[in-house]
Amino acid sequence: MQYKCKVTVIDKKVFAELQEKYLADPKSGACPFYQVGAEYIFERYGDEDTFWTQGKGAHCAEAWDCFSRYVYTALQGGSIMRHWTNDEHMMIACCNDGTRPVIFKIERLDYKVLHVDADIATIEKIVETLKNIDGILGVTYRADKKFTEIYMDRNHEVSDEKIFTAVQFAGIFDARID
Repeated sequence: MQYKCKVTVIDKKVFAELQEKYLADPKSGACPFYQVGAEYIFERYGDEDTFWTQGKGAHCAEAWDCFSRYVYTALQGGSIMRHWTNDEHMMIACCNDGTRPVIFKIERLDYKVLHVDADIATIEKIVETLKNIDGILGVTYRADKKFTEIYMDRNHEVSDEKIFTAVQFAGIFDARID
């Protein structure tokens, strides 16, 4: 099993009375860096390590400080917030800006990587077959990397045997799953 982490901006707040009272620019308004609905995916597989590349200046330092530990934990396959949230693989956190906090949802994504040597039509057939298996939430073929990512329901892991059956249905008998 492999792991990614998705960070979604779910809300932004502005406390105008605090900005008016304490800030050098009393009309600062909401955080200009993040927009509600923005998503950031972190991964560490193969030659990808976006935990380090996205963390270097791609995020506000206050926000990165608030959620980077949860991203790191998720990328290692760990429980982000056991017994605190209704899903231990998810956390709600906010940055440290007290007059205009940004609120983030941090989620661990569980997936398997499928390597097959096949033409694009066969890959598409495999992808469509995999999408119909219970417990598979999504399937993405990464043409740039020449592998397929199979996203799992954390509470209903799909066995490698079921995945191999889908691959064999497409006429491929040599595959590898990471």
